[in-house]
Amino acid sequence: MGFTLTYLSLIVLVPLAAAFIKTSGMTWDAFVEAVASPRVMASYRVSFGISLLAGLVNAFFGLIVAWVLVRYPFPGKRIVDAIVDLPFALPTAVAGIALTAIYARNGWAGFLEPLWGGVVAPDGHVVHNGFVQYLGSIFPGVNWGEWLGLKIAFDRPGIFIALTFIGLPFVVRTLQPVLEELEPEFEEASATLGATRWQTMHKVIFPQLLPALITGFTLSFARALGEYGSVVFIAGNQPLHSEITPLLIITKLEQYDYQGATAIAVVLLVTSFTLLLLINLLQNWTRRHQRA
Repeated sequence: MGFTLTYLSLIVLVPLAAAFIKTSGMTWDAFVEAVASPRVMASYRVSFGISLLAGLVNAFFGLIVAWVLVRYPFPGKRIVDAIVDLPFALPTAVAGIALTAIYARNGWAGFLEPLWGGVVAPDGHVVHNGFVQYLGSIFPGVNWGEWLGLKIAFDRPGIFIALTFIGLPFVVRTLQPVLEELEPEFEEASATLGATRWQTMHKVIFPQLLPALITGFTLSFARALGEYGSVVFIAGNQPLHSEITPLLIITKLEQYDYQGATAIAVVLLVTSFTLLLLINLLQNWTRRHQRA
């Protein structure tokens, strides 16, 4: 126990405490100005909002991928299983450059960009001719071009793609052991009792997978929230629009504003810890409810 506490203190607690100590030298007005400026608030919305969306998407598709890898034999299964771990092994900068090369206008998937949002006319007017226009016809009161972005690479959709890419393995690898231990006899008994496939999934399988699914979502969300390398290349880094909070911290460090950087880091740390604590409490409640 002593060795464990010492190791965790040196690796985790001391660096985190240093951020609080550095921030404590600021006055309250200077702290509020550093962490609540319009540019910083916009970066919070981008980082937390897109990380949450990427975590939810990874939870849904990660469950499908894990289910297929565990329950279905197919040619090339080992290759697909190894590809899932690719974001773990691939340097984040390489992932960012690769995704940018694919989804840029001159990339392999560049044809998707006009289909997504629109194009800029010679007079500078944005012509909406894609998915953003479709959303605008359904929900006319929202400026979807501002919220989602008109491009894929170098805009908010690029951030979402990068965060989804690096977070998917956390969900799949968390669910796989649980699915392997889940005996098919439970499903067979449910079918014997007359349950439909959806009832079996909803009443038998999903409750047993829910704690692991929440854990995978938490890991994916936390990983996306602190991601820098794969996002900085594809985000476009436009202040007040597609600038993530880790990039803003790096920017302040390059400007020798160490207290401003640590102040933003403290807000990000406290908020992240609070969200993770709430998610863990939800996970514990789910486990107690399942046992009951």
